[in-house]
Amino acid sequence: MTMKRRTESSLTRMVSGLTRYAVASACLAPFPVFAQTPPPVSLLPPTMQAPVVPTAPPQTVQPLIAPEIILPTLSASQSKQLAELIRKDVVAQGLSDTPGTVPRDNDGLIRAALDHARTVHSGRLAEGDFQRDWAMRPVAYDPLPALRNAIVNDRLSAWVAALPPPYAGYDTLVEGLARYRAIAEDGGWSQLAGTDVTFGSSGARVVALRKRLATEDSTVKASGDKFDTSLVEALRRAQRRYGLNPTGTLGAQTLAALNVPVDARIRQIKANMERWRWLPPTLEQNRVQVNIAAAVLTLFDGDAPVMSMKAVTGRPGDETPMLVSQIHSIVLNPPWNVPSTIAGKELWPKEKAHPGYLARNGFRVIDNGDGSKRLQQSSERSALGRYKFDFANPFAVYLHDTPAQAGFARFDRLASHGCVRLEKPGALAKQLMSNTPEWSAQTIDDTVTAGKTVRAKLAAPVAVYLLYWTAFANQNGQVSFRDDPYKWDGTLASKIEARSARQTQTLAAR
Repeated sequence: MTMKRRTESSLTRMVSGLTRYAVASACLAPFPVFAQTPPPVSLLPPTMQAPVVPTAPPQTVQPLIAPEIILPTLSASQSKQLAELIRKDVVAQGLSDTPGTVPRDNDGLIRAALDHARTVHSGRLAEGDFQRDWAMRPVAYDPLPALRNAIVNDRLSAWVAALPPPYAGYDTLVEGLARYRAIAEDGGWSQLAGTDVTFGSSGARVVALRKRLATEDSTVKASGDKFDTSLVEALRRAQRRYGLNPTGTLGAQTLAALNVPVDARIRQIKANMERWRWLPPTLEQNRVQVNIAAAVLTLFDGDAPVMSMKAVTGRPGDETPMLVSQIHSIVLNPPWNVPSTIAGKELWPKEKAHPGYLARNGFRVIDNGDGSKRLQQSSERSALGRYKFDFANPFAVYLHDTPAQAGFARFDRLASHGCVRLEKPGALAKQLMSNTPEWSAQTIDDTVTAGKTVRAKLAAPVAVYLLYWTAFANQNGQVSFRDDPYKWDGTLASKIEARSARQTQTLAAR
C-alpha cells in the first residue's frame, strides 16, 4: 500500500521490463470495449466474491484526439518503436489482456499514443462517471508537450515508462498483475473441496491444499501429503494476505478466499490499478493514510511509515468516502453533535421505546429554533471518545477515538457510520502535534484529563488520504487481497464498460 515514489532505478527497470509484460507482442486498445456477455456466476458467498471487471475483446485502437490538432511527425523507426511500445504497455498496465492493432499512419498513431497516455496516467473515467463518495479526481493532464519532446530527443521509451502513476505501490501491482497472469496461463488453481482437513491429517485433500498455497506462496513446498507445522504456517500467511484471522486452520472464510478464481483476482488487481491513476502526481511526504477496505491507518513522516494502527471504517450502507483533505485541528474531549440520520434511525426510537435513554447516555436535546430538535452527547459520554481529528470535506466525516475498544479485536472492522475510529488516537494526536510548540505531549494529556473541550490547531495542516485498496502488493510482487465490501470494484468496472461503449458509438458515428 506504500505510495513512495518510484526511484529512477525502478523507472529504468520499468523501461527495460516492458517486454516482460507483453505476451506474444499483444496490442490492445487504450479505451477497450468490454465484453457484453455476463461473467460466470460465482458459487461463493457474496462477501467473498471478487469483483467482476470485464476484459476487452481484440480490436483496433481508435484514436479520440480531435483531428484539428497539429501533431508531430515520427520517423519510420520511431513509428515502428512507438507502435510496439503501445502494444506492450497496454498489456502491462492492465487495460486489457487481448491483442489488437494500432493505426499505421502518423497522425492516427500519434493520437492513439496520446489517448493511451491519458488512460495510463489519469484513468478511464470522465468527470460524470465518478460517484459522489469517490471524491477524488485525476489532475488535468496534457501528454502532447512531453510526447513532442520525446520525439525530438528520441526518448519514446522513457516517455511511455513515465506515464503510469509514479508510486511504488502502483509498480508492485504491475508486477503482481504479471505474476497472476502467469498463474492463469499455467492453468490457475483448482477449487478445494471442503474444510475437513486439520493438523496431523494426510491424504489427497492435504496434497491439494499444499499445492494451492504454493501457487501464491513460493516458500511453500508444493509436494507432500502431511498437514504439518509448515503447512500451518503457510495457511497463516495466506490468511494474513486475505485479511483473515491467522488461525492456521482451514475454515469457511479461508476456503472461500482460496477458491476465488485466479481470473477474478486479476480483475481485482486491475480495479485497484485504476484507482491509483486518480491520485495526484505528487503526495505530501507527511500524511495520514487510511485504507478503508482493510480498516488500517498509517502515518507517514518524510515519506516513511512511522506509525500504523487498526481502524474501524464505514459499514456497507454507511460507506466511508474516498477523499483527500488536510487535518487542521484536533478537538480534545469533543462532544458529539449527532447527525440527524443517526438520531432519527437509532436514538429517537430508543428514547421512545425506553424513556430516559437519552439522559442516561449523556445526550442533550437542543432546540434548533425552527421547531426542530437535535441531539448532542456530552464529552464525558461522547461516542467520539477523547480525540476528534477535523478536516474539511462535504461528508461530515472525521477520524476519532471511541469508547468501544472491543471493535479493534475483530478482523472485519467495517462497523462505523462512515467516520474512521482509531485504535491509538492519543499517539496519533501527539505525533501530529509534535511541531506545534504549545501542544506538548504532556499538555495534551493534561487537557484530556481535565475533561474540558478544547480545539487544538496544528501549526501546519497534515494531509489525509482516505483510500479504498482491495488489492495491494509488496516489493516482491506478493499481492494481498481484501473483500470488496462496498462493491466499488464492480461498480468501477461497469462505469468503465459504459464509458468505452459510448466512446465506440461516438467513433462509429464520425
